[in-house]
This record gives sequence, structure tokens and C-alpha cells, in this order.
Amino acid sequence: MMSNFEVFFDYIQKISGKLLSEDDKDLLMTHFKTRKLRKRQYFLQEGDVCKYIGFIVKGSARTFTVDEKGHEHILKLSVENWWLTDFESFYLLTPSRFNIEALEELEVLQSTNAEIEEFLKNIPAFLAMSNVISQNNTIATQKRMQAINYSAEERYEELVSNYPHFLQRFPQNMIASYLGLSSETLSRIKKNALK
Repeated sequence: MMSNFEVFFDYIQKISGKLLSEDDKDLLMTHFKTRKLRKRQYFLQEGDVCKYIGFIVKGSARTFTVDEKGHEHILKLSVENWWLTDFESFYLLTPSRFNIEALEELEVLQSTNAEIEEFLKNIPAFLAMSNVISQNNTIATQKRMQAINYSAEERYEELVSNYPHFLQRFPQNMIASYLGLSSETLSRIKKNALK
């Protein structure tokens, strides 16, 4: 079985298209710490400054807000090989507006802002990976903004085509919240899709 770091190194090399040297690997292993969270435990709570960025090795999480009426709104669902953080809070050191909660037993490799800056300066593969992730995040954010204008059916179809594994991984009420739909609307759409 691959260790957490082997999985992480493979991910960096695959995304960046560059190899990590042994020195690079040593530097990453020295500064990324393994953290385990129980189901329902928070990686980050609203109002706290996000001190860490985490790479998910095992498990899943959700990023959500709670409105003034106490309703939860899921902004992001995350699985293995995804990153967990509130980038605004992490880089600007401002209190976060989000909660990040483990939905299953969660295992992450986490690091601080100062350490990430060091990796970006000293590890070419890490910098290249960071650039690719940044581009992908920008594209994903634009798609998410475009989806505001989509019908409920179109939002569901977009999810099925981009993240089909979400349907097996997350409960229907969370999928509905992520899509900005009621559970009833999502049930109706799924029923119609089977016809």
C-alpha cells in the first residue's frame, strides 16, 4: 500500500508534469504534517483564521456557510487528492466566513502559509502544480458562477458529467444544497432522468 507521501508526490508530479528530487521530497516530508479528523470534526470554523492548507489523502469534507436563518449552504464538496483551505483567510490572515467539516474519517497532509511560500520558491514541481491548480480553480469558479443562470436540471446534469462520483459519495440533501436546490426538486430531477 502506498504511503500518504507517495500518494502526494505522485499527485504533485502528475499535475505539474515535473519530477520531484529526493531533496524536494525530504523538504515536503519535513514540513507537511499528517492530521486525522473524525467524522463531523472541523478542519476550519467560521470566524477563525485559516492557518493551514490540507491535501486530502483519505476521506471527504464539505465547505459551507450558515445564513442568518440557520440554513446551511454547501459551497464545495471535497474528496481524495483535493485541497482544503479558505484561500482568502489563508493568504490574507482574515477571519474565515466558512466552515470546513469532515464528512468521513479524514486524513490530510497540512502545511502553513510560510511553508507553502518556501515550497513555491524552492521546489519547481510544487510551483508548477500550484499554477495548474490556480488555473483550474479559476475555471471552476467561473463555471460555478455561470451555473447560477442554469435551470435545476442543467445544474444536475453538469454535476453528473463533471463529478459523477459525488452521487455515490454524498447524501442527497448535501448534493441538493451544493446545487442550490431543495431535496424534493433533486428527487424529481433524478426520477425524470431515469425515464
